Amino acid sequence: TYGTGCFMLMNTGDRPVASRNRLLSTVGWQGPELAGDQRTAYCLEGSVFMAGATVQWLRDGLQIIDQSADVEALARSVPDTGDVFLVPAFTGLGAPDWDASARGTLVGLTRGTTRAHIARAALEAIALQSADMFGAMSRDARLPLTELRVDGGASRNNLLMQMQADLLGVPVVRPQVTETTALGAAYLAGLATGVWAGGDAIAAQWAVDQRFEPHLTEPDRLARIARWREAVQRSCGWAPGGAVV
Repeated sequence: TYGTGCFMLMNTGDRPVASRNRLLSTVGWQGPELAGDQRTAYCLEGSVFMAGATVQWLRDGLQIIDQSADVEALARSVPDTGDVFLVPAFTGLGAPDWDASARGTLVGLTRGTTRAHIARAALEAIALQSADMFGAMSRDARLPLTELRVDGGASRNNLLMQMQADLLGVPVVRPQVTETTALGAAYLAGLATGVWAGGDAIAAQWAVDQRFEPHLTEPDRLARIARWREAVQRSCGWAPGGAVV
């Protein structure tokens, strides 16, 4: 889910799984009407603190865009970031780094860097943070994950979704209804009142809007992630005591 932050969930079945990669174990849902006889379904969860909030910072803090929706066109105006990386650790880093003392870092600037490069780096930072979570989930699952299903306001940004597919190396699938959090609440209410008979009836409502296929080669994808991790390390441990102001 791409909102102010990013939140990624993976269904792990009827037993909680302890993460070896610094993710959280949580309850996905409870109730036999949702999944046959399975009364409780557990998930692994990862959280990124700054997703849409990073674009809001471009708008309100740097004032390089007038509206959040303007970021896509600005980022598309350059072919890449020019090796600029933005680590939006404005309130520390979430999963899988969990560093409260990390702070925002913008590295790789040259005299040729423009606001378009910074805008593109901001979108790429959202995708790279999500790729970190995706990799952690794949390692916990001990199997290759074959696609990512997305939702939330920022999932309507086509450039961001293409970046996400490229950096994951798997397809990203966007549904027709992207406000899935609100939709889930409506589904639960419908289950309680008999509008839907069970989980299968709800699953039948899901429909694809667009599927984004990865275009980066595997060596290029891994090199980009490795370069990102270098930038992340430069942001870690900056604020003594981890105080957020």
